[in-house]
Amino acid sequence: MRYEIYLVTTSFFWYNHNISEIKIMNFFVNKNQINDNKIFINNSDVNHIKNVLRKKKGDNLSIVCDGLLYTTEITELTSEYIECRIIRKSDEQLSNINLTIFQGLAKADKIEYVIQKCTEIGVNEIIPVEMKRCVVKLDEKDKIKKIERWQKIAEVASKQSLRNDILKVEKILNFDEMCNILKQYDYVIMAYEKEENIKLKDILKNIDSDNLKIAVIVGPEGGIDDEEARRLVKNEATSVSLGKRILRTETAPIVIASIIMYELEK
Repeated sequence: MRYEIYLVTTSFFWYNHNISEIKIMNFFVNKNQINDNKIFINNSDVNHIKNVLRKKKGDNLSIVCDGLLYTTEITELTSEYIECRIIRKSDEQLSNINLTIFQGLAKADKIEYVIQKCTEIGVNEIIPVEMKRCVVKLDEKDKIKKIERWQKIAEVASKQSLRNDILKVEKILNFDEMCNILKQYDYVIMAYEKEENIKLKDILKNIDSDNLKIAVIVGPEGGIDDEEARRLVKNEATSVSLGKRILRTETAPIVIASIIMYELEK
């Protein structure tokens, strides 16, 4: 019997880096911007809320601080700040899965695409890793600039996707540094094109999905080197196949993250 599957999708948000077309979003503040039952916004979000979203006094805003989601009403709106009254707050967690992607350092547009889409999917952290087959080489000054840009992309995507946290992109590790922290995770999954026996679905069906820390390792454009793969297996990483087709470095983490969230998220 032959099956034909048709997938129809509807896009509710059109996304770009200035998010000028998005009308529903969360805004993030620090603790020092909350005073009693009021929240003050005094950064670059003021212009966006006032002139792009065209919010006015009496309108509602969704604001996030340290994982708490505040539903607020705008009580004062100026060119310098916005004052909001807290209507209610919620500490409901969006996911029971804590997922980190160790992404082989790739070209800028590919990394940015991974950060944007993995933020929308629900990944908690992306850590770029310098591997043997990386095409991109960055000095320390360039790394600082990249991290700043990547974190901004994550923040914008987090606002758009109504997250109650911001995906972290805080550091670039070398291969040894990555290996040293893998023990922090409950499961470590390595996407490896030479794996012939173990499929991702074989691993996921045996995972208890309560409050897990899962790490996924994806190679750069040139893939994971054979010696690196052996070292990762020695560090308790499980090598998995994603099927018969080879996925690009920017496609693999999105596919894996989507499958993990679909199978394990409650």
